[in-house]
Amino acid sequence: MNWDYLQPVKIIFGKGRVSEIGKTAEKLGCKSGLLITGPFFLKSGQADEMIKESKGLLKAVYGDISPNPDVEEVDRCAKMIREEGIDFIVALGGGSSMDAAKAAATIALTDDSIRKYHGTGEKIPQEHLPLIAIPTTAGTGSEVTCVSVLTDRKNKKKSPIVSDGFYPDVAIIDPELTYTMPPQVTAGTGIDVLSHAIEGYWSKGHQPICDALAIHAADLVFQYLYKAYKNPTDEEAREKMCEASVIAGLAFTLPKTTSSHACSFPLTNLHHIPHGEACGLTLDYFARINKDADGGRVLELAKKLGFEDVDAMADAIHDLKASMGLRNDLKDLHLNEEQIAELVKISKHPNLYNNPVEITDEMLLEMYEKLC
Repeated sequence: MNWDYLQPVKIIFGKGRVSEIGKTAEKLGCKSGLLITGPFFLKSGQADEMIKESKGLLKAVYGDISPNPDVEEVDRCAKMIREEGIDFIVALGGGSSMDAAKAAATIALTDDSIRKYHGTGEKIPQEHLPLIAIPTTAGTGSEVTCVSVLTDRKNKKKSPIVSDGFYPDVAIIDPELTYTMPPQVTAGTGIDVLSHAIEGYWSKGHQPICDALAIHAADLVFQYLYKAYKNPTDEEAREKMCEASVIAGLAFTLPKTTSSHACSFPLTNLHHIPHGEACGLTLDYFARINKDADGGRVLELAKKLGFEDVDAMADAIHDLKASMGLRNDLKDLHLNEEQIAELVKISKHPNLYNNPVEITDEMLLEMYEKLC
């Protein structure tokens, strides 16, 4: 088995370590920064705290990043970077802020629109402005990945862009920033962590280092996600979920995600199901589909996580979702045959072909009919 491993992001982890943002920017040789975030962080005062901690190096704020960020937001942000003479970026928030920041930090050094590279196969330049990623959710792992998932609402398209130039220079993971996450956000982002870990493990692109990371991350989720959901002030659970999130990010960024993520894109695009919840919806289904794949690797994973077999692991995933009020079906959407057929068609995303078992249209149709 031949494999490579690359992880270029410096990781700063621990309570209170967001205070190191100014020192971190100075070490990167930066002088004029832009904070990219969402409206919530402007209203909550967290953006002001970041500016304060930056020792005067953050000069401007772009605070209009939406959930499932749109390509037009990236283009507007890149325009601001050019006009303000910005030389580094700080992304504060969940995956949306970080994904938008990755793309803007790259596209700002060109005259292009990000649309040129979104779902087109066109190779995006790798040169980018220095980026410091500060997650406020324990979920996406975007702070250590080379992926930016963007939406083009005008053309009804959601697609990832992958580039080695998207790796942040530094990730600052401060569990204290996650203490105010509402329970449903904790649940949805946490099940996304589990999807990253498990899909990274069974992906066709799996390799030993990422396998070990995936097992550790998944184990933490099974131990601590419900605790963090049930008791948001449980500091140990919050810290362990932050650990799980960043390690799951390391686990999947090279092997890539698979079937559950492929199916999540139309569920989010067409039916507005939050990304993490959309990924988790099909995770137990694909666990059963993949249980005999690749010489029993998924069974090996289940046993390392303390389950008797893959079905027991799939049952645990189903029950974990149910315990937190996450979806286990689509019955409330009352989808007709035409809408189900559209889900099947759009689920044939490139990530689907990373799955260890070939997923046919018939298999997708059977799954969606059961869910509906």
